[in-house]
Amino acid sequence: QLHDRILAAQQADGSWRVFYDEEEGNLSATVEAYYALLYTGYSKKTDESMRKAKRFILSKGGIQNITNVLTKMFLAATGQYPWPTSLLIPLEFLLLPTSFPINFFDFSAYARVHLAPILLLADRQFVITTDASPDLSDLAGNRSGNLDFFHSALLHPICPCTYDQRQLSRGFQVLLEEIKTGIGKLIGVPQRLHEVATKWAEQYILKRIEPDGTLYSYASSTFLMIFALLALGYDKRHPVITRAVQGLAAMLCSLDGKVFLQNSPSAVWDTALLSHALQEAGIAAESMVIQNAASYLLSKQQRNFGDWSIHNRNPVPGGWGFSDSNTINPDVDDTTAALRSIKRLSLNEPSYRDAWNRGLNWILSMQNNDGGWPAFEKNTDNELLTWLPIDGAKTAAIDPSTADLTGRTLEFLGNTAGLGLRHSFIRRGTDWLINHQEEDGSWYGRWGICYIYGTWAALTGMMSVGVEPDHRTVQKGVRWLLSIQNSDGGWGESCKSDQLMRYVPLGASTPSQTAWALDALITVHPKPVPAVEIGIRRLISVLHEDDWTTTYPTGAGLAGNFYIHYHSYRYIWPLLALSHYKRKYGGFED
Repeated sequence: QLHDRILAAQQADGSWRVFYDEEEGNLSATVEAYYALLYTGYSKKTDESMRKAKRFILSKGGIQNITNVLTKMFLAATGQYPWPTSLLIPLEFLLLPTSFPINFFDFSAYARVHLAPILLLADRQFVITTDASPDLSDLAGNRSGNLDFFHSALLHPICPCTYDQRQLSRGFQVLLEEIKTGIGKLIGVPQRLHEVATKWAEQYILKRIEPDGTLYSYASSTFLMIFALLALGYDKRHPVITRAVQGLAAMLCSLDGKVFLQNSPSAVWDTALLSHALQEAGIAAESMVIQNAASYLLSKQQRNFGDWSIHNRNPVPGGWGFSDSNTINPDVDDTTAALRSIKRLSLNEPSYRDAWNRGLNWILSMQNNDGGWPAFEKNTDNELLTWLPIDGAKTAAIDPSTADLTGRTLEFLGNTAGLGLRHSFIRRGTDWLINHQEEDGSWYGRWGICYIYGTWAALTGMMSVGVEPDHRTVQKGVRWLLSIQNSDGGWGESCKSDQLMRYVPLGASTPSQTAWALDALITVHPKPVPAVEIGIRRLISVLHEDDWTTTYPTGAGLAGNFYIHYHSYRYIWPLLALSHYKRKYGGFED
């Protein structure tokens, strides 16, 4: 079933795409698909589909031009390309204390759980093959002599449009020097330090395994963990590895006859958003559907200390995570979403009131020193780490304040918690948004696509805490939204935006992006304006459509590599926008 699902997504030119309008195909995704299909045994190199895939890969320069670091790791670990002869980051880096200028915990939480097993694998130069392993050596393109795959591919600019090669090299050299200086201050015999670092990495991984057997509830890091434990000598039947495989299998999902693996199931996020949207539409908090959702969310609140408390000097456990299996990695967005959902119940029921207070205090404690809010951890914004020569380091290596998280948090604090500009921490968050508006009036959103998402979050957040509609920053954002409205009345933005770091129109309207833009405009305008009326009509009509625009990914994971299609987004955000329109303007014309 997985084979057939992957094969069915192949394009006419032999490639696979990460999103619909990625016209030139995606080299990393195509190599992964080609490799996986051959590994199953159901596809053969002589099949026309595989011949086309190979031609596409070679037309892009071959396997050495891959930019996705995870693809590279899997290829190296499974014997399809040699590991580098020297390491980019020594394993001893893991031993640097948090007091050092550069240390392991400066990385974002999601980067760390991938980096630890990667460093172990690279250190051991681990390779595992099976009788079913395909041979991908014919995908090497015009590879010369002893070209080092990692030292050539990893040192390409992350994006030619936004990075200069010389800047990248200088920045990376500074980063390496900082790391080497720190390691040089460690006391101990080099061999012993290396052994301690290896054990530290192993324990770091084992301590972050979730009850379902996965590492931090991510499929991608779980794959790497399995390889890393094998590299350390674990038997493939070891209970930790067996449970990890079972955890991965539990992430399989079937929809419309197609089976796929979720990288991180979104049950908590979906439940919180759906419950809040229904309540905004008029469903009573006492109804069974809301009560059941609230009971589930209450059971998923995290009251233990996790890695997030390392950078949080006044920790108040009480956040929520993204996945059903997530018990140690809460985040700001899921926490505000859950709190919106249980707000009405918290007014009368003590158990929900306690959960509400703990969650609210946790959110307030997570505000960054710069005034904005991060996703997972406070003040993990060391810019040096973004110079790592890997694709997507700018968005993956650190977890800084972002417009979407800051705006969404302010919207929660204003509309749901009743806080406003009279509070200094609200003013600081508002100032952060004002100071980070783009020249054209938009804001960049990290976890959604992309400028529409960020602008919606920023505008609704500022309005909720008391910023006046005629504020120049608000009006500039409104003008930008109006300037990108499609001729059909809707809005749509391409996933290319987060690669080029500028707004790229999709050329069509999507349900969620149309709803985000409308929700922002409704928040600002006291009376419906023509653009809103036209947009509402388009939003209603798109609810009855079912084509590529309704499944276009509007959730962001890793720029250029990983995007998320939330199946419920096409209902959640339109329902919220329509509910807010009706509440503010009194209903619809027809």
